[in-house]
Amino acid sequence: MQVQVHDKFFRPFITEQQIQTRIAALGTQLAQDYSQKNPLFVAILNGAFMFAADLFRYCDFPSEISFIKYKSYQNTKSSGEVNKLIGFSQSVKGRDVIIVEDIIDSGLTMAEVLQDIQQLQPNSVEVVTLLFKPDAFQGDFETKYIGFEIPNQFVIGYGLDYNEQGRNLRDICVLVP
Repeated sequence: MQVQVHDKFFRPFITEQQIQTRIAALGTQLAQDYSQKNPLFVAILNGAFMFAADLFRYCDFPSEISFIKYKSYQNTKSSGEVNKLIGFSQSVKGRDVIIVEDIIDSGLTMAEVLQDIQQLQPNSVEVVTLLFKPDAFQGDFETKYIGFEIPNQFVIGYGLDYNEQGRNLRDICVLVP
């Protein structure tokens, strides 16, 4: 079954059930690594809001959550520029920080976020991303927690959008060529 968003068509790629199963596993992994540390989760808006909410519910240990907003996509491609729209509102100095991202493709946005957060002197920083595109990745940082590795294709749903539409799809859908 295809879904039309604006002028493009998408087909289901990762189901809601697959997403929830993987998020539960990531929550278990984070609990093993952070249950004694009271980490600060920092979710990147807008795309990661659904993933962050579900992941945070699976992390049944003392922790906090905050949000920042960076933007680098326009239409179906990265613009090549990162715009910081909402920065850090909480002190991260001396904290264990877990950055929550919806997708890492080129790595441009995450590199900017990591650079910004390092200036705030956290104790540690790790990244958890729902989706990772290894074929598009150009960064020089490691992502410890990855939900799914996917091919270099444009996807929407579960928080990800095409020109601000399609975020509310329960499945992650891929662009039909």
